[in-house]
Amino acid sequence: MSTVKLTVNGKAVSADVEDRTLLVHLLRDHLNLTGTHVGCDTSQCGACLIHVDGKSVKSCTMLVAQAAGAEILTIEGLSTGELHPMQAAFKEHHGLQCGFCTPGMVMSAVDLVKQNPTPSEHDIRDWLEGNICRCTGYHNIVKAVEAGAKAMGGSHAG
Repeated sequence: MSTVKLTVNGKAVSADVEDRTLLVHLLRDHLNLTGTHVGCDTSQCGACLIHVDGKSVKSCTMLVAQAAGAEILTIEGLSTGELHPMQAAFKEHHGLQCGFCTPGMVMSAVDLVKQNPTPSEHDIRDWLEGNICRCTGYHNIVKAVEAGAKAMGGSHAG
């Protein structure tokens, strides 16, 4: 067992976990942040995507110990009372069906826009390659990311 300290959604967290504990399990099982989903446990689907120190990370393949001292942002921490512009765009443009992949898609899209405030359709499709959706066919997801990027207005919020 190890004690790990990190910041999750702006709050200091200290947790006693086994050394082999994955970050996704700390978030879901210890902190009850269940918006981060477990889809494959192999880093293929992107449902567990979060931000670690401002960068997209698939939390199913990162140990909690690797995140010691880091700033973690999950889908729950993305909004501040109102939907984040990217979340609102997914809602408005029907970028979801069952919703299982949506938190990872939104978190990935926010990171994309932070790095490229005006992504092209090609940029969006290329960036989201590591996020699997089995329901939508991606067309509405791409439209939602385009609208979310415009709504974020080049902002690096989130």
